[in-house]
Order: sequence, then C-alpha cells, then structure tokens
Amino acid sequence: MKINRKHIKRFKNLYVIIFVGFGIWMLFFDANSFLIHHELNSEMDDLENERDFFKKEILKDKKAIKALSTEEGLERLAREKYYMKRENEEIYIIEYEDSISNQNEND
Repeated sequence: MKINRKHIKRFKNLYVIIFVGFGIWMLFFDANSFLIHHELNSEMDDLENERDFFKKEILKDKKAIKALSTEEGLERLAREKYYMKRENEEIYIIEYEDSISNQNEND
C-alpha cells in the first residue's frame, strides 16, 4: 500500500499533472504533433523517391532525344519500330513467340 501512495502523491503534484498533460497534448493533439511529423516525413521520403525516379527518366529521355537527333538514329528507329524500308529494299520480319510476348509487355 505504501508504494501506491507514493505514486499517487507524485500525480497529485500540480506540476506533474501539467507536464503530463502538456506531453500528451504535444504528442497527439497539437498541430505540430509527433504523429503529424511522422506523416509528413514519410510523405517527404515518398516525394524524394519520386523525384529520383523522374530524374532517371529525364536522363533516359535525354539520351533517346540525343540518339534521335542524328540521321542514323532516326533511321534506326524508323526501321526497328515502324518497319520502314528504303526504296528497292525488302524486309523480312521474323518474330519468335517469346519476343512477341516481350513486346506486348513493353508497350
């Protein structure tokens, strides 16, 4: 019983009550609470990952634009993707079953 009275005496102190109330308020209810900070930090991490992804995509697109800016690169794209040909030239397209499924996945 003595232990219980010691603990009860501590919580009867006005300063302890105010401090505990303030701590609970700051952790859960305040506009700057720990929960809101945790949500904002996770959102920031997601946005940084998205930014890194888009930076990589921009670099990939710049390489593609650079390759297409030359005559050879443009001709290569036209021949490979759109199956265009030069005059007096015949093209034979050989596709295997596994390459057809890979093209459908990439599109």
